[in-house]
Amino acid sequence: MHHDPMFRRRPVLTACLAIALGVVALPIASQAQDAYPSKTIRFVVPYPPGGPTDLMARLLQTELQNRLGVTVIVDNKSGAGGNTGSAEVAKQAPADGYTILLAASGPMAVNSTLYRSMPFNPLTDLAPVIQISAFPLVLEVNPKLGVKTLKEFVNLLKVQKAQLSFASAGNGTPQHLVGELFNTQLDTNLAHIPYRGAGPALTDVLGGSVGVMFDILGSSLPYLQSGKLTPLAVTSAKRSPSIPTVPTMTEAGVPGFEFTAWHGIAVRAGTPQAIIDKLNSTLNAIFQDTEFHKKWEAIGTPVVGGTAAQFGELIKKETVRLGKVVKDSGATVD
Repeated sequence: MHHDPMFRRRPVLTACLAIALGVVALPIASQAQDAYPSKTIRFVVPYPPGGPTDLMARLLQTELQNRLGVTVIVDNKSGAGGNTGSAEVAKQAPADGYTILLAASGPMAVNSTLYRSMPFNPLTDLAPVIQISAFPLVLEVNPKLGVKTLKEFVNLLKVQKAQLSFASAGNGTPQHLVGELFNTQLDTNLAHIPYRGAGPALTDVLGGSVGVMFDILGSSLPYLQSGKLTPLAVTSAKRSPSIPTVPTMTEAGVPGFEFTAWHGIAVRAGTPQAIIDKLNSTLNAIFQDTEFHKKWEAIGTPVVGGTAAQFGELIKKETVRLGKVVKDSGATVD
């Protein structure tokens, strides 16, 4: 039998240590949340100024500053269909919540199928925070084309064999994919012209050098309302309250055609859970504000919100669904 006092004291020491660690562990997690944020937050938008992603970031910028009490700077880092800015957050930014990404469906769920090599893996290098949008897109044409309905437009393409192009916000963006889906489902051959963002694409459609665009409703709304562009159909399951006279694709004669563009907020993987929770609860609180609702819906999307896990599930599901659209269309970038 051992009479070494160490043998008897060891379990007691272990228990004391466990208690001490337990007490220490709890404040660290809440400290991360309480101390955050204490300095400027950089909000990376992977597209140029002027498009819908940029509009959303600028509306959220003000709200986040007010609620978090620190400066929030919007940083537009466009290029490679949204990959450039997204990869910077995924690979270079510290995992500390001071760099947040406006996570768009292109780089988050499409580009891994569209591009042969990706500079980051959206599913493992980024942590989802919250979904913020679900935009319908609108098929719109320059009035010079002389068509007012989807039927007339399809007639122009199929019967009159017009060689038309459609402008998009870049390869892999919703504006690109929905055009490929249109070509596949209607057996048309609209040629794709990618731009560095929705802003520059829209400029050329308004100018008439490109006749067609499937755009996120928010950025095109003023031009549809003023008659500078003609809306033919929306890609959502229901009509948009912003342009209630415009039919859905199904109503206009393409049954089952449905497509929405979504966005969210993400941070680099490895960011402390307490910080992700703080960002999620702050953004959910912003979305519950009635005044903010009006501003958000004015850019063409309903308010979304929800948990980080729900946004993570959406990314996984859409990677499969949108990957199929890319494969079916045969679209590639490189």
